[in-house]
Amino acid sequence: MSLSKVTRHGQITIPKSIRDELSLAEGDYVEVSRDQEGILLRPKKVMIVDPDQAYFWSDEWQERERRADEDIRSGRIHRLESLDDLDR
Repeated sequence: MSLSKVTRHGQITIPKSIRDELSLAEGDYVEVSRDQEGILLRPKKVMIVDPDQAYFWSDEWQERERRADEDIRSGRIHRLESLDDLDR
């Protein structure tokens, strides 16, 4: 366990070992919430996404991507000889 001191502006320093472990860098966001035991900090990576590609980052689309990746890894695919094979 590490201790951090609260400054007069309400700031604390996250110990380097924890920043390194969580890959936190200057400018990253941390969600601050309260739970039964006290204060909870959670790293939050913010991605700037082109609105035309936002669908790709939806939970539903990402789940379909994971299933497709698993199908490929498991060999549940078949190769087409040509685009004409799509009609069959």
